[in-house]
Amino acid sequence: MEVCKDLRETYEVCFNIWFSEKFLKGNHNESMCASLLKNYTDCVKNAMKEQKIELKEMEKNHLEEKNEDKSES
Repeated sequence: MEVCKDLRETYEVCFNIWFSEKFLKGNHNESMCASLLKNYTDCVKNAMKEQKIELKEMEKNHLEEKNEDKSES
């Protein structure tokens, strides 16, 4: 969602630093980027509400597409 792009990019930068400098060195504490992830996911949820997109609807569409892919094989 375009409105959340900056939040996503900020979280991704943090995640990449955490992954390479912490996780791969054995520190699996995820709190470093937790607040950034929460801000980003809250933004996405709010944007979905504003666009009247329901998660159940997205899951249903995704499952239908997966079933179509299987039947075409």
